[in-house]
Amino acid sequence: MLPFGLTCSMAERKLDNRFDHSLYNLKPKHRLFSQHPTANDELPNRILSGTVQVKPNIRRFQGSSVEFEEGSVVEDVDLVVFATGYRFSFPFLASHVTSVSGNKASLYKYVFPPELECPTLGAIMPISEMQARWATRVFKGCTKLPPVASMLKDVQCKQETMAKRYVPSQRHTIQVDYLNYMDEIAGLLGVRPNIPRLLLTDPRLGLKVLFGPGTPYQYRLKGPGKWAGARQAIFTQWERVAQPMQTRPCDDPKTKRSYMWPLILSAAVVGWAAYVNRNNLPTALLDKIIVYLPAQD
Repeated sequence: MLPFGLTCSMAERKLDNRFDHSLYNLKPKHRLFSQHPTANDELPNRILSGTVQVKPNIRRFQGSSVEFEEGSVVEDVDLVVFATGYRFSFPFLASHVTSVSGNKASLYKYVFPPELECPTLGAIMPISEMQARWATRVFKGCTKLPPVASMLKDVQCKQETMAKRYVPSQRHTIQVDYLNYMDEIAGLLGVRPNIPRLLLTDPRLGLKVLFGPGTPYQYRLKGPGKWAGARQAIFTQWERVAQPMQTRPCDDPKTKRSYMWPLILSAAVVGWAAYVNRNNLPTALLDKIIVYLPAQD
C-alpha cells in the first residue's frame, strides 16, 4: 500500500534502532527489501566477542591464504564457503517443456509452462498448497488457463518487475510477496475472500481477515475446498500460537485498581469548567468555591 522506498525507510529505521548496521559495518548498498533479509540475534554477540570478523569481498587466493579487497590477508585458511544460494533445474523434463536460464524459469504464476498444450505439471515451492489447489482444478478442467500470449506476457511482466526491485543475483528469480501472490492465485481459484462483503455480512470475521495474520484459513471460507471450520479457526488462531508456551500455568497477580488519577482528572475538569463559567454560577455555590479559583483581573 505504501511506496517501496518509504516502506524500506521505515523498516530500516526500525531495524537500525535495534541493531546499528553501520556501526557493525554490515550496512548494504541496496535497500532492505531488495535482498533476502537475514534475521540473526546471535551475530552481534559473535562480532562483539571476536568469534566473527566482518571482512570485505575476497580479492584472491594464494595457497591457504586469502587476500581481501582492502589488502588484509588471513593465513592458514581451512575452508571457504561461498553462500551464493542454489541452482535449480528440471532434469527430468524435456527441454522443450521448460528450460532454466540464469536460474530463471518461464512459468505462468511460477506453476505452468505457458506453451504446454495440456497442462499436467503441478506446483513448485514455496506456496505449494495454494498452487496445488489451483493446479488440480486445471487438471480436472474446472479452471481454464488464459491464452499462451497472455501467460507469456504475465511471465515477462513478473521478471521485469523483479529485476527492478532486487539486486542482480541468481537468488532473485522466483520471489513473490506472500499475501499478494496468495491473493492472486486464490482469485484464479475462486477462493479469495471478499473483504468489503465480509465487513458488511460478518464484521467480526471481516476485521479478523483484514487486520489479522494471513493464514490459509481465509482461503477456505468459500469456493472450491470450502471448510466449515475455517471461520472458527480464524477466531482461535492466536490461541493455537500461544498454546505451546502454556506448559507452566501461571495465575496473573491481582492488582488493586487505583482511582487516584481518575479523581484528579475529574477534579481538574470540574475546576476548569467552574473557572470558565464563574460569572454564571449561582452566588451560593460561587461563595463556596471562590477561594479555589484564580483571582479575576
